[in-house]
Amino acid sequence: MPQKPTIFWHRRDLRITDNAGLYRALKAGGPVLPIFIFDKEILEKLPSEDARVVFIHDSVTALAEAYREHGGDLQVYYGKPLKVWKKIIEEHQPAAVYTNRDYEPYAKVRDLAVRELLAKEGAGFHDFKDHIIFESDEVQKNAGGPYTVFTPFWRKWKTMMESRMVPFEGGQISYYLKPYPTKKYLANLYSQKKYGDIPTLTEMGFKEIEPEIPPKELPRDVIRTYDKTRNFPGMKGTSELSCHFRHGTISIRNKARKALSLNETFLKELVWRDFYSNILQSFPHVVDGPFRPEYKDIPWENDEGQFKAWCEGKTGVPIVDAGMRQLNESGWMHNRVRMIVASYLTKHLLIDWRWGEGYFAEKLLDYELASNNGGWQWAAGCGTDAQPYFRIFNYDSQQKKFDKDYKYVTEWVPEYGTPDYPAEPLVEHKWGRERALRVYKAALAEARGEG
Repeated sequence: MPQKPTIFWHRRDLRITDNAGLYRALKAGGPVLPIFIFDKEILEKLPSEDARVVFIHDSVTALAEAYREHGGDLQVYYGKPLKVWKKIIEEHQPAAVYTNRDYEPYAKVRDLAVRELLAKEGAGFHDFKDHIIFESDEVQKNAGGPYTVFTPFWRKWKTMMESRMVPFEGGQISYYLKPYPTKKYLANLYSQKKYGDIPTLTEMGFKEIEPEIPPKELPRDVIRTYDKTRNFPGMKGTSELSCHFRHGTISIRNKARKALSLNETFLKELVWRDFYSNILQSFPHVVDGPFRPEYKDIPWENDEGQFKAWCEGKTGVPIVDAGMRQLNESGWMHNRVRMIVASYLTKHLLIDWRWGEGYFAEKLLDYELASNNGGWQWAAGCGTDAQPYFRIFNYDSQQKKFDKDYKYVTEWVPEYGTPDYPAEPLVEHKWGRERALRVYKAALAEARGEG
């Protein structure tokens, strides 16, 4: 009888190189059959014109071609995961399933159901850490428990990184950044049969559009000067790699190794991904509410007209409007501007951060629950940051400091400076700031029993 295959299930790791779970599946012997599932449970909730689905489809197509170059193939399914897995079990009777961990609530429920289904058939389910460098049980306080403030987390992260060094390319590297030599074992791919075509976007109910996707590689100079250029949205000063990290088309370990030797500020930005993932793992309540429970009853204004104006980039605040239009048109927004638009929504307009979080979730090519949630809670003051509600960005100061020549603004708001642009903002800074401080302070006093 032919040997039962081991299945490797791709999800947030759309690459062969330096793939933790794939490496372990291949090294275990094989034959290894790689699969990908276009998940109906997720796709049915998305609009028919969605750049993320196009990006994933293109990446899956490229991944299948990469496997074919090595004598294998990628079997691609479209459907609801449990139903698809019943079909896979019937077709292949897998010996085991390997995959990389996903920490989001939906993924954890899905994976548990698949694990239980496979267990009934006597097949193991093995998952591994891949898209972050440290999980929440690895970076812990000396007295135990997860960190809830970034700076001490960062210090401990660096200590962990330096605690275990191994030989690498004639020198030494942290064990945690060593790449998995996946390609050494590609002879163990399942290669006796070629599989059917990848479902087309049209077959899955999506339109064929051509989003602009940033390249996977960037000039070293961008990383070298990152600390000096990253805050200026009018220049090419950031990596724009976030959508590749989100879907695993590049390795976080590879980029962290480069950052270690080129720019610590860039490395720190990668560590924020670990931090917010660790927060989600340790405090899953953040998905639906504030990290700090005393913020749950802030009396938001939630003016729908003002929210619509914010979404459309028509607030009368040039840098906010530029950011929202960049998001709507490109599916990406400069990180400095993300903080400014989030501060304006939650503090000046007093609109619930979850409204903004949801809008970003719909629009961002790089949408990632942990980082998006963490960023929005940071802006609203209800998250993990040590300086909570009283941080309120002055949008005029931010404009003067980071886009003084209005290069970014004029790129995205061409009518700025003409009679077609609003003469006044929806909410002026001084008045909005004072209202936010008053409202937050009163709500927190009442939550703490001081009112």
